[in-house]
Formats: sequence, structure tokens, C-alpha cells
Amino acid sequence: MSTTALTPSLVTSLVEDAVTAPSMHNAQPWKFVLRTGTGTIELHGDPLRAMPHQDPDHRALHLGCGAALLGLRVAAAHRALRPVVRLLPSPDDPWHLADIRFDGPDDTDSDLALLHGALSQRHTSRFPFTEERIPAEVVDGLHAAALLEGCRLVVPGEWHTDTVMDLIHASELFEAADEAVRAEMAAWIRTGAAGEGPATEGIPAYAFGPRQYDVTSPVRDFDSPRQVPGRTSARFEKRPQIALLGTAEDSPEDWLRAGQAMQRVLLRATLDGLATSLMSQPLEWPELRSDARDPGSTISFVHMVIRLGYGPQGRATPRRPVSEVLAFDPRA
Repeated sequence: MSTTALTPSLVTSLVEDAVTAPSMHNAQPWKFVLRTGTGTIELHGDPLRAMPHQDPDHRALHLGCGAALLGLRVAAAHRALRPVVRLLPSPDDPWHLADIRFDGPDDTDSDLALLHGALSQRHTSRFPFTEERIPAEVVDGLHAAALLEGCRLVVPGEWHTDTVMDLIHASELFEAADEAVRAEMAAWIRTGAAGEGPATEGIPAYAFGPRQYDVTSPVRDFDSPRQVPGRTSARFEKRPQIALLGTAEDSPEDWLRAGQAMQRVLLRATLDGLATSLMSQPLEWPELRSDARDPGSTISFVHMVIRLGYGPQGRATPRRPVSEVLAFDPRA
């Protein structure tokens, strides 16, 4: 594709699709720059949206940006473009996460285009799922989606599921005892109260889901310090179906690959009729994260716990306007 075909309106539409990606507390920690002279879109992390207490190494920030990168690739493939990605192209700039060009070979992962419809349908669901088990062939498709991005998705057995659930509940206790972590999380909650941040970011009250009668679910409760009035309670599934996404190594490049794999798995699950939510609580504490790994699996480092099942898809959470996250620069 010629660089002149990357018009401002086309690039804007690509980024609109990309930013439907999930990110920790919906912080949306990404910035895009079109280098109009070369036809390259740069992806940058936004350090102003980092979370030093919950994400001191910026791993979750890289995951969110990786998910947005996958969304951009899907959007490009849907428009018959041929995206080619170079990760971490500037060794002297750790916030320059990727360069995307559109001059790849004709067979550049054309299957990505099939995921486009799920970009607008995928939403985090913090609602109860049914007890219906996910068919093996659907799980196999999710495994394949992760492998296509160089990552592994492992469905833990019963004993390890119990271990991960115990870690999630332990992380809730850690969180409750850490005032700085609670304050950092509260900064991204949007209930309509005075003094909160912009409504185009963060977790709105309608996305909290119901309160739990019990502690069987790995769903994070963002309302614990606020007590939003009128919020109902519900029983969640007794045996949550979870999957662990991970890699063999634990570098920023691995985090970006994991973010892309995470989004690819979520989009595939959405097309398969599954509801999903992301659980990072035990992975935010170094003393818990290592125990999330199944010693019998090929995953050395777990990056995300994904809850899967059949139930409400959840509502879309707000996104910042593209004008805030996209810039045009004529320099090469």
C-alpha cells in the first residue's frame, strides 16, 4: 500500500477501532502518531497514565497497549491493509512500543479481519455467568488464538483453579490493607460524585456488576469503598471457568505480545458467544504472582487470568476521543 493512502480519516478510523481495547482500570495508556512522511503509525505508552503502586514495572500498561495494537491490526486487515509490526523499535525510548507499517505480503494474517465485528461487541462482564461448561472445541480455538501471537493459554485443572482463586482472595486482603493501592484504584472509579476524573476514562458505576453473596467469583469489586446506592446483589457461578495467559519470558516485548494475545483471545471468545472478564489482582503482587503458574504447564510467567463463560456481555465503557490519543507528524 502507498503511504498516500493513509489519509487522516482512515487513520482516525483505525485508531477508533484500536482503542476499544481493554486496559487496567480503563486508563487507556496509549498514544498513536502517524508519521505522514513514511506511512508509519507509532504506538507509544503514556507514562502519565501509569499506576506506580499496582503496576510499578508497567507490565499491565504494556498489556493494554498490546491489546490496542492487536485492535489496530484487526482494523487494518478488515480494510484490506497489510499490517507489519516492529516491537520496541527505539532502544533509547522505552515508551516507543511499536511501529506499524502497511506494506506486508499479501498473506499477512488475513484471518485477523474475521475478528473485526467483535471489536465493538467485546466488553468486560462483571456479572454472574451460568454453570454451563465451555465446549472443548471452543477452548481449542482460544488456545490457537494465543499461539498465533506467540503466547500460551492454559486452562487449569480443578486443583490449580482452586489455587488461583485462593490467590485472588488473598490479593483482595493485600489490597484492603494497602492505602496507596486503594487510593490509586479509587482515582479511576467514576460514580458521578464531585471531584472525580473525566467521564471518558475509568470504570463507571454501571460496569461494576452486582455485589456478590459469596466469594466464589474472581470478579474485582470496585465499589467496596463507595457503596453505590441501589446496587443489587447476586450469586456468581460456583465453579468459575478461568484461563491463564502467559509466556516463557518476562520482558517488555513479552508483555506486548501477551497484550496482543489477550485481545485476540477475547475477540475470538466474543465471536464464540462467550462473556469475559480480566482478573489481574494476584498478578499485581510479586509474592502472589509466581504461585499463579501451574508448575506442570509450559507457561513460566502468567500475565492475565481470564474468566470465561456464558452470561451478560456487559456494557461498553467510555473511551477518550481519538483527538486526544492520535497525532499527525510529517517527519520521517
